Amino acid sequence: MAPIVHINPEDNVVVALRPLKKGETFSFEGREVTATEDIPQGHKMAVAELGVGSTVVKYGQAIGHVTADVHPGQWIHTHNMKTNLSGEVEYTYEPTHPELAPVEPQTFMGYRTKDGRAATRNEIWIIPTVGCVNGIAQTLEAQCQDLVQGTVEGIHAFTHPFGCSQTGADHEQTKKLLVALSRHPNAAGVLFLSLGCENCTHQQILDELGEYDPQRVRFLTCQDVEDELASGRAIIEELAELISHNRRVPIPVSELVVGMKCGGSDGLSGITANPTIGRVSDMVVAQGGTSVLTEVPEMFGAESFLLGRCVSKEVFDAAAGMLNGFKDYFLRHHEVVYDNPSPGNKQGGITTLEDKSCGCVQKGGKAPIVDVLKYADQVKKQGLNLLCAPGNDMVSSTALAAAGCHVIMFSTGRGTPFGAPVPTIKVFTNTALSKRKPNWMDFNAGVIADGDATIDEAAKDLFDLVLKVSSGEKTSTERRNCHEISIWKDGVVL
Repeated sequence: MAPIVHINPEDNVVVALRPLKKGETFSFEGREVTATEDIPQGHKMAVAELGVGSTVVKYGQAIGHVTADVHPGQWIHTHNMKTNLSGEVEYTYEPTHPELAPVEPQTFMGYRTKDGRAATRNEIWIIPTVGCVNGIAQTLEAQCQDLVQGTVEGIHAFTHPFGCSQTGADHEQTKKLLVALSRHPNAAGVLFLSLGCENCTHQQILDELGEYDPQRVRFLTCQDVEDELASGRAIIEELAELISHNRRVPIPVSELVVGMKCGGSDGLSGITANPTIGRVSDMVVAQGGTSVLTEVPEMFGAESFLLGRCVSKEVFDAAAGMLNGFKDYFLRHHEVVYDNPSPGNKQGGITTLEDKSCGCVQKGGKAPIVDVLKYADQVKKQGLNLLCAPGNDMVSSTALAAAGCHVIMFSTGRGTPFGAPVPTIKVFTNTALSKRKPNWMDFNAGVIADGDATIDEAAKDLFDLVLKVSSGEKTSTERRNCHEISIWKDGVVL
């Protein structure tokens, strides 16, 4: 295993692939550098003289500046480095016209819905319209598990605390998100569970739904029935009978929608797991499929990796508006725009938001960006899409599901157990984590840092896993019955 990696020839830092000891000497690209202090795994070591105020370059991009003189071999982190970022940025459209060579699509074994869409699961989703009925939804889920048999693959309640005492755009986003989830093709049957006196009324849900299949989407208002559990059970039994006749059939990857997300990132995220996910995204898009990249705050400082790839000025303007709109959102709430990364990110080796973002956007691969989606919008165009949602893991993963993603590839260097409404493949950045938390893992990209696989080799294996999961193989979160949602409260309105 190589002890360090120099990501880009222009970088003036290297990243430790294992803990480095003071006095160790390392060779790279015909040069040598000696560590002048102990440096943790995933952290940065200077390989050039940097005077106070000098720019730190990683991934070939500026990720901040040093706040003191730094010599080759020194550790660079929060004690001697700061962000370069401030407020809004005036972006200029400079298209790079990226192209991916088209590839004949492979197939996965999925479900074909009544309206012709592809699905990767055949499930019943219980969606409360208000948090007051969360307990009833959870009880129904538990009491109906005997109906999970044959091709009925799951019955899940997606609880949340909202749906009442919200106003304006905040209320609209809750309603829009809940309805977007109900449209997901993996939800072969849906039960909207209401109380009866909440702001998010039955009629409002109907108005947001528009045309719908009344066999597939059902409603229960608990205040209107004597025994809500008996009535709920009767509806779920009918839905289970309806969807029990569905069967898996071959479906081309051109109809697959994959989401990309990271959480609990570390200094290896942008070196192992995220580039691997990016290659898989490109493989899906090259086969005519769709991928979705979100976490807008973790695009700040890495815009140069993305904006030139927009296929048109219209898409560029939407992306630039999303980025600056998110900055306005922070300012409206009197938050520091660039108060990121998290304590865990910093412990793992990420120092500034630019550092985090440049690693984060590696998940987007190199494909052209074809569309920008508002929060709770559904995918309309095949190819790489950007989705407006925050960095919060559960909120953005829920938004990916609402956008129509069949599967989510989720990279993590610290580990996280939660699961989105759709199959969530946990991609670990390092082998140490895979040994410590194997029950949370689906794929170990740490083999790249270990020197046991290239990014391309790991990407091929991860793509194969995506097809297996899309064909019914359970993820770690599904095996542990982790299915959660979180709704963005008072989010960005574009």
